[in-house]
Amino acid sequence: MADGSRRDHEVIPVVEEHAVVSKRKKLTQGVRIRTVVHESQELIDEPLATEDIEVERTPLDHWVDAPVPVRQEGDTTIVTLFEEVVVVEKRLRATEEIRLTKRRSVRHEPQQVTLRREEAVVERLQPPQSDDDPR
Repeated sequence: MADGSRRDHEVIPVVEEHAVVSKRKKLTQGVRIRTVVHESQELIDEPLATEDIEVERTPLDHWVDAPVPVRQEGDTTIVTLFEEVVVVEKRLRATEEIRLTKRRSVRHEPQQVTLRREEAVVERLQPPQSDDDPR
């Protein structure tokens, strides 16, 4: 009966499928980037300011009781010079004033300067056709 019980059962093989996925890199397109430098001449004309000091000496000949402080009249700074003079009594006498006046002038000095500007140029490159390429 042992043989008969084996015949009563059938063995059915079970099959299982597996998917195997792999990747390959393929060059489809390329890019080349280069820069182009453009130069242009520009005229720059900016004002340049200068200041000069004008010195004016004015003789004085009068007596003062105390030193006169430095004073300002508009753009002019006035400095009074003194000397002590021996007399029966000692007095302060103004001998000279110095007037310092600022004069502003503006001049232009045009200059040629070179300015540079870069531009990017992009080129699309096609890959070389190979024999195994189905295209």
